[in-house]
Amino acid sequence: MPGVLHLGAVSSSSEVVVRLSVLPSSFHLVFPFSSKNMKGGGNKNTYPASRNVSSGQQSASARERTFYNKVGRSSPNPDRSCRPPPTLECSQIQTFLKTSEGVSEKRCTRSELHESPFDICKTASPFRLKKPLLEINRGRRKEAERAKNDPLLQYLRPGMVLLKKFISHTDQVAIVKKCRDLGIGCGGFYRPGYRDGAKLHLQMMCLGKNWNPDSRSYEECRSFDNVVPPEIPKEFKKLVDGALHVSRDFLHQSAIDAEEVSIMSPNVCIVNFYNDSGRLGLHQDRDESKESLEKGLPVVSFSIGDSAEFLYSDVRDVDSAEKVILESGDVLIFGGKSRHIFHGVSCIKPKTAPQLLNDDANLRPGRLNLTFRQY
Repeated sequence: MPGVLHLGAVSSSSEVVVRLSVLPSSFHLVFPFSSKNMKGGGNKNTYPASRNVSSGQQSASARERTFYNKVGRSSPNPDRSCRPPPTLECSQIQTFLKTSEGVSEKRCTRSELHESPFDICKTASPFRLKKPLLEINRGRRKEAERAKNDPLLQYLRPGMVLLKKFISHTDQVAIVKKCRDLGIGCGGFYRPGYRDGAKLHLQMMCLGKNWNPDSRSYEECRSFDNVVPPEIPKEFKKLVDGALHVSRDFLHQSAIDAEEVSIMSPNVCIVNFYNDSGRLGLHQDRDESKESLEKGLPVVSFSIGDSAEFLYSDVRDVDSAEKVILESGDVLIFGGKSRHIFHGVSCIKPKTAPQLLNDDANLRPGRLNLTFRQY
């Protein structure tokens, strides 16, 4: 009995190319084109409705149903041989789907023009064992007790304040989930690099405006894929505002001029994810507007996940730089006289993230860092 390959419905703007030379002589191709499907009004399980591979948001069920995502060019693993029904022998079939949609029309073609979206959360395992309820409740009680205590504030130097454990567990989980949703979509995480081919040791996503590390400037859309960055979530801005006001109150109570830390309205956020081997050399944040820099408007940094060894200095010298450990939930603010300090991350300390955060947020091993500033 000859084999039959059903390619499914294909949109009118698509062209299917099949290399027939690799097909057995008894193999038949079935193209179920219909006027209904050609107009995009077919069954919601057909190709046009289930295609969302570019943004990394295609459902698992859609991937199971569509031949497109098993062997198509935008599949996460295009070199993997397809797994057809048991009655078919298709391991040698190569199918290419070409669409007429361009970058300017789709506004998001990251799977075609750049590397696959980076997911800051671990892939859920169907065999993952749940922790005993007693252990879960014990961890939640510890978190509740910690939340009752006021955050510990440290004055590091003029214009530089560290708020230890400022971000609650609940807010940390919410930040991880929001960054994960944004990170796998249009304008999400990617590994930035330079023209000479060198890559940074982190994954990056920009909110509000895109920061180009090669030109060291901000741009309205990402130059490599023409995608406009997502906006900063309101919940994030609220946390930034709260941290600034708490730090100013702390300075005032400590008989220090509260104006060392100015109030600012963030319209730019750079989100970095460092794995266990991630790091960032000493640098200055001097790419914001002249007005913002002259006013010394602060940079507000959130740390979530594994701890990091943070370096800061008035000069670019690692050996003479001061060090501070930034833990999950910490907020670091530097502005005023500290606005132009050299700073960086020398190392990530593996397996230091709170276990409760790992359980509730499913964050990958590493550190999630959000730095807010007003352009």
